Amino acid sequence: MAVSELSNGTIFVSEVTGTAVLLLLGCGVVATGILKGSKGEGGGWLLINWGWGLAVFAGIYVAFRSGAHINPAFTLSQWIIGKITFTQSLVYYAAELIGAFIGAVIAWLAFKEHFDTEEDAGKKLAVFSTGPAIRNYAWNTLTEVIGTFVLVFVILIGPGSPSTIGGPLFVGLLVVGIGASLGGPTGYAINPARDLGPRIAHFILPIKGKGGSDWAYSWVPVVGPMIGGALGAWAFLALGGTGILPGVV
Repeated sequence: MAVSELSNGTIFVSEVTGTAVLLLLGCGVVATGILKGSKGEGGGWLLINWGWGLAVFAGIYVAFRSGAHINPAFTLSQWIIGKITFTQSLVYYAAELIGAFIGAVIAWLAFKEHFDTEEDAGKKLAVFSTGPAIRNYAWNTLTEVIGTFVLVFVILIGPGSPSTIGGPLFVGLLVVGIGASLGGPTGYAINPARDLGPRIAHFILPIKGKGGSDWAYSWVPVVGPMIGGALGAWAFLALGGTGILPGVV
């Protein structure tokens, strides 16, 4: 079924649930790898890369009915190439942000005791949202633009559907590759909802000793990925893309 034939309610529920699963597993693997007392503490960067890739894999399956955007940057690309309307894009954006918030809250509940025993406020924030290794807003934004461009452009020209193993596995492995290759400078948000929804959750939740939510940086993982998503869509169209895309059937 084409996205244009779906109700806004179907799109909303599908994207909320898919993005919630994405963030539950994504925040969960970060918590596993860095929080005090976790059985996976010290698991390292590749554990987190693979965890996020598998989180994307699962989120795509859950959100298959709506085309499994689970990322406002990809939603923007779909609007640019004419697969969804502007009104539909707003439904996707709202659902993705809400789903990301919900997933982060559930991840916090799963690791509540570890959040309570962890003394490093920076690690607590890192479970929810990204932060730069070297803070330079211009270069950090560029890193997010590049990473998201790769994500969106490769998905648009790649094979598969969210209802078969090929599409989700393809995108999940792509996310692992982006994290391993380009994730070092910023922690690779490459998804505005992935960062902003959990950051809001961090701000609201009664997390013991949590410190600030670093709102000064919060625009970078929103603006950078949206620019990257737009550039990915325009590059796809410039190379003769037809708009018949994986994930939108």
